[in-house]
Amino acid sequence: MIKFLESRIVPILIKVGENTILVAVRNGIAFTLPFIIAGSIFLIIANLPVPGWNELLGDFGSELSVPVAVTFGAIGLIAAMGISYNLAKQLNLDGLSCCCITVAVFLMAQLDDAGHISTEHFGASGLFSAIILSIFTVYVVRFFIRHNIYIKLPDSVPSAVLQSFVSLIPATVCLALVWFVRVILNFDINAFFTLLLSPLVIGLDTLPGMLLLVLLISLLWFCGIHGTNVLSGITSPIFLKFIAENTEAFVNHQPVPHITAEGFYTFFICAGGSGATMGLVLAMMLSRSRYYRSLGKMSFAPAIFCINEPVIFGVPVVLNPLMMLPLIATPLVLCTCSYLLMDLNIIGRPVFQIPWTMPPVLNAYFATAGNIPAAIWSGCMVIISTVIYYPFFKMMERTQLLKEAEERVSLHAATHP
Repeated sequence: MIKFLESRIVPILIKVGENTILVAVRNGIAFTLPFIIAGSIFLIIANLPVPGWNELLGDFGSELSVPVAVTFGAIGLIAAMGISYNLAKQLNLDGLSCCCITVAVFLMAQLDDAGHISTEHFGASGLFSAIILSIFTVYVVRFFIRHNIYIKLPDSVPSAVLQSFVSLIPATVCLALVWFVRVILNFDINAFFTLLLSPLVIGLDTLPGMLLLVLLISLLWFCGIHGTNVLSGITSPIFLKFIAENTEAFVNHQPVPHITAEGFYTFFICAGGSGATMGLVLAMMLSRSRYYRSLGKMSFAPAIFCINEPVIFGVPVVLNPLMMLPLIATPLVLCTCSYLLMDLNIIGRPVFQIPWTMPPVLNAYFATAGNIPAAIWSGCMVIISTVIYYPFFKMMERTQLLKEAEERVSLHAATHP
């Protein structure tokens, strides 16, 4: 099984994760995080789960929500700039020029039937358009640069002026193509790209789709590869779109539509990090083995902040057949339970994007706008993780205790000849 994963499955997933376009999408989407978190802070302040808070704020509460509309309402535009800049740098192009051309192209795609720029799709609904138009723009620029199809000026011309003329022809071509599609053909670019990617979006908004994703991530971690990073180029835009739509629905006092929004995987599956290894950390802290007890104490603080590399590589969990089953089973169980609890409206759904390093219980509480059942469930997740990991850990511990006993005998023999 391990050899099959290493030889067949893992190389394919690594190639996917290292793909130039997916890396640019992943890094470009990261540009939106400061704005989303900043907007969420205003939103949390405006909706603190404190009795009488809304009455105390009064009309000022709506004013606190204004930055939310500005930040969440510009996710698509910010992503377009971030993706084009990252992709351009990877392809050794001028990042700022490609970024500016992409913004113009994205704005052209947002024209309404009257030829006016509409801000309706600047946010999450325009995210897929931002991704594809960014990639399209950068590769068009690359084509013209590689084939030396641009205006050449003497070297004595200032570099800023020189670069602006280098970008002139590819910028004109990009704008002309998008203008022809949007204005002349009256083709809705946003609707088309949303429809094109709808199967993937629908799949990741379901329990089977999430279980498949969690399984792939766990298998990659078992092989020593950061599974979340490898697949985030595909999943991040979708989960980001979901959380933006959830936030919008929450602000407008409407039903929250998505369960698997950004934060679901991190806060409601990964107790202590990928693989939900918090239970393993707790088991090690109570171990009779000196090695595991020391490792558990050392790993506890990072695990509280969802960092589990010390556990993954210290136990080790990587390529450890004994730990493969709990590493896969624990997040699958938590994913299933969390999804069903949200689907049945027993616990709240993610509506705020908060830093992924926030400790358990607190992360679920703030991500769901102060939902107490979600916070309680977060604590229960740690217990479930411990129950699943414990018997497998005890088998490892027995082997380690025998090894430590042999070392003590050898040391005693060496010091008392």
